[in-house]
Order: sequence, then structure tokens, then C-alpha cells
Amino acid sequence: MELDGHKRTFSKFSLTRLLRNCFGDGDNERVCVLIDLPNPKNIKNFEFLDDESLSIQNYGYKIFYLGFQEGVLDEMNWSGGDLFAYEETGGSNLDLQDECFSIDGTQLSLDKDIYPNYDIILTVSTYSATAPLTAKCKEFGFRGATLHGLNQIILDTGLCVDYEEVSSDAEKIRLGLTKADSFELDFEVESKVYTLVLYTNGQQAQKSHGLCPPGKPDIANLPAGEVYFVPENAEGIFPFKYEEETIGLLHVKDGKIYKSQLVYGDYSLIKVHNERLRSDPMIGAIGELGFGTQVLPFSGRDIQDEKIFGTIHVATGRDDHLGGQITPDLFKEHKNASHDDVLYARSKTPEIRLPEVRMNKDGNSTIVIQNYTPSEYLLNLLD
Repeated sequence: MELDGHKRTFSKFSLTRLLRNCFGDGDNERVCVLIDLPNPKNIKNFEFLDDESLSIQNYGYKIFYLGFQEGVLDEMNWSGGDLFAYEETGGSNLDLQDECFSIDGTQLSLDKDIYPNYDIILTVSTYSATAPLTAKCKEFGFRGATLHGLNQIILDTGLCVDYEEVSSDAEKIRLGLTKADSFELDFEVESKVYTLVLYTNGQQAQKSHGLCPPGKPDIANLPAGEVYFVPENAEGIFPFKYEEETIGLLHVKDGKIYKSQLVYGDYSLIKVHNERLRSDPMIGAIGELGFGTQVLPFSGRDIQDEKIFGTIHVATGRDDHLGGQITPDLFKEHKNASHDDVLYARSKTPEIRLPEVRMNKDGNSTIVIQNYTPSEYLLNLLD
């Protein structure tokens, strides 16, 4: 799990290694790349490449689309390599609109033209598409990966690891946490400690490990490397960082956030959040507890940073893609049916301390994290 400290260039070799690592040896599968755009018609003649704000989508073009055209398809024994764009959803894990466009400007349907006709679909996007594509892969039988928020740090580190090793480490940690009765998360803000209790009731822990082998429709979320639960209930209080200068306290009962309370900063953000919780209580549903399992550098993007060993994340919203019961139809509006990770990491939330995270299991209380550092219990699991 150690980094070698050497900055690596994400070459065609790196791409081939990543894809073979995640998907196995190719067997003439047909592959494509999806990107999200504010206006998906701008994929025509690659017009979106002129927009400097679309750096993520530029990586989708440069690393994946061009990589396929320049020999990676042959290396993988794959075909296709096409590029399509759909309209950005505006939120994490919201369902995608069916309309999409090809590079010649042709309007197509994801359900009719893409999902049935490709065996592997790679999605490089601003907003995570893991939840909707997990549902679609089960319906249409494809495999794939979601790589939202891609940047150069992620390319040089989180996508250059051996996912067999990532999977092995995640499994060791999973076995050490599985069948826990509950987890107690202590947070310190402004010298006061608040505790959130998440009830897992002996459920099997799950892992996101980057491997998506042949034979089963599935979506890998890359970079991978976490162990997670779908809590069955939750209660207590935990802090939330709205913006750099605004912290609120989220109050939880019966598995849902029911109000936010200002600690300091801009009260208008708290007011808006409370109005949303009143208008659609499912917005506050607690849908996940996750533990990072990799040693990686901080990237500034949650997709990698939540995988760092010693971090935790609590997610709100839909969790059907994780095996939970919170489905999009339970929300009053489509735009509310997102899955939003709330990440706690030393580099992202320095105002919020994490004195202790405890696992309650078999009548014992075990410390698993202290001050954003894995405990001896977790470290010993990797020996």
C-alpha cells in the first residue's frame, strides 16, 4: 500500500494495464466512452475541447478515446472505442436523460443505441453516474466503470495502482469490519464533541475494489478502494462543511437528517438546507458509511480522497446501487434523488476533527480510526 513517490505518466501502456487489471483479458468486447456536457450537442466535431472549464471531459477524450484509436483497442482485443455525450445531470448519481449525441452530431438514445450495443462502457463525467449505470448494467448486461472528477493527480496515482492488491487489502479490512452491530463517529468542532451512531445490525460489509471481471454485469467506481455499509438506522449529530467559512450541525433521528444548525458562517446556507429537508425529507436519508482502504495522495476530488486510508464518508440520498432500499421513486422530485458523499479527511475538513470512530461488534467496542489515522486494529488486519 505504499506509494513509490515517483510521478508516473498515464500512457497508453498505463491505460492498457488499468483496463486489463479491472476487466480482465479482452475477448472482442465492444467498448465506448461516455462524457457529460452542459450541451451534449457540443460533442460534434469535438467542439467541447475548446472549453477550458471541461477539463474532465478533455481527459475522457485524450486518455480514453484517443488511447483507443491509437492502439489500446488492439492491445485489449476490443472493438468500437466510440465517444458519446449526454447532458450533465446537475447532481451526483441522478438518473441520466436518455438523449445522447455522437461525434458527428447524430442524436441517439442511451437505452436503444448505447446500452444494448456495447459490452463495456466507460463514463468520464463531472457528476457521478455510478447509481444509474449500476441499474442499467443489470438491465442490459454490460460492464463498465465510472470515473467522475478525473484530474492529473488521479491519473498519476489512483489509476496507476494494482487493483488486485487494492482488492486484497479491501477484503482484509472488510472481514475485520463485517457483521458489526453499529459504528459511533465522534466529531469535534469548536472544542465540542458530537456523536453520530450508525446501526448496521450485523450486516455483511461490502467493498469497492476496482475489479469488474467477465461473466457478471457490474460497474466499477474508479479510483476504488473502500469498505462500506448501508446503515439500517442512524441517530445523533454530525458536522457538515457547507463552504470554506460555514459549518453546520446536522441532527439525525430515525435514519434521516431532520435539521441543520449553524455553528458559524453564512446562515442563509443553513436556511436553504432546512427548507429542502422540510420539502422532501428523503434528502436527509443516511444511505452509506464508507471507510477508505488505500494509501493515496490528496487529489482535491472526493472520488479519490474518500478512498484514502483513515478517511470516512457518510452519504445521504439514494443507495439502491449499494444494495439499499432508498430508490429514486421515494423522492418528491427527480432532482432530489441523488447520492451525495460527505467526506471527512484531514486535508478537506481541517476544521472538523475526528477524535475517534468505534465499531461495536460481538459485545465489544473497538477503535478503528483516531484523528484521521487508522487504528492498530485496522493496521493489523493488513499484516
